[in-house]
Amino acid sequence: MAHSKCPACGCKTFYVKDPDDEYETYLFECRDGAICFEANLNADECPDINDVTETFCNGCAWHDKFHKIK
Repeated sequence: MAHSKCPACGCKTFYVKDPDDEYETYLFECRDGAICFEANLNADECPDINDVTETFCNGCAWHDKFHKIK
């Protein structure tokens, strides 16, 4: 199983911000191109992520569009 990594630090976990509340974040990993959110989230709580969604590294200050880590 291949994990996507941060291009700056190599971290394998990322997050996106809730479009309605920038202080609410959703942590995930990208495994074999599939987005895997934290286990405690219900599927209906997870935001939609596409190639242009602003994505943040959980280990450093890197952020860019989702397609940069796929």
